Amino acid sequence: MRSRVLIDTLLTAVLLLTGAFVAGVTPAAAARPPDVALRVMNYNIHTGIGTDGTLDPARTAAVIRDSGADIVGLQEVDVHWDARSDFRDQASDLARALHMWVFFAPIYDLPPNNPGEPRRQYGVAVLSKHPIVRTENHEITRLSTQEPNPVPKPAPGFAEAVVLVRGVLVHVYATHLDYRPEPQVRELQVADTLRIMGTDPRGAAQLLLGDFNAGPAAPELAPLWTLVHDAWTGPDPGPTYPAEAPATRIDYVTGSPRVTVTGARVLDTLASDHRPVVADLTVPRW
Repeated sequence: MRSRVLIDTLLTAVLLLTGAFVAGVTPAAAARPPDVALRVMNYNIHTGIGTDGTLDPARTAAVIRDSGADIVGLQEVDVHWDARSDFRDQASDLARALHMWVFFAPIYDLPPNNPGEPRRQYGVAVLSKHPIVRTENHEITRLSTQEPNPVPKPAPGFAEAVVLVRGVLVHVYATHLDYRPEPQVRELQVADTLRIMGTDPRGAAQLLLGDFNAGPAAPELAPLWTLVHDAWTGPDPGPTYPAEAPATRIDYVTGSPRVTVTGARVLDTLASDHRPVVADLTVPRW
């Protein structure tokens, strides 16, 4: 973990110094450059299947494109997973359609149905209009839906993508917390999240995007709000689920203290069983 912090710190220093000298000014004179503006989305895409039961990946891509988002966290992404998504690599397909960088982090990684075919994967992803310079698929506690008689244990599917946004490193995390009514697994996942995000350099710009499967006042989410703040600024409750008649907000854009929110909204679309959240943010260049 120390090497991650050292790499990020050195890269940030080089970017800051290089940017100052290229501009023809000293680092001191460039101490207060303009903040970086970002539009960020979180979207549980339900494997591209809308409320009409139709698989339509082009419709999913259009929702993302029309939002103008620079960075997107995705949940329920299929990669050669099943006939429900035509065994497509949805992460790569969306990246190509949107001309964005992508990092896919499988939660499940299973053998193919037939020899020679790609492995069957399902998980979360990060899309970005800006270069992704480092990635990691972290493990958090999960209760598998693919194993008989599962018990909570560490499993992958907590994506981290370090994105270089006009000279600023932004640590983007995409997550999908446990869906069951009982909060115990989510409590463990929140603790894992805090531990992992706590290894980033002090003062790092962090975004945590996800389907938390719990409302903002849920007790198991309370520890998260000590690390990140909810980007939602509209009237409560800003519901996102179910898409046809939203009743609760379980989908989030959140940021560390270094990230400032200038606006947020929930998009009115039936391209998934969730509605996406879009937030406008700013990040300082220091």
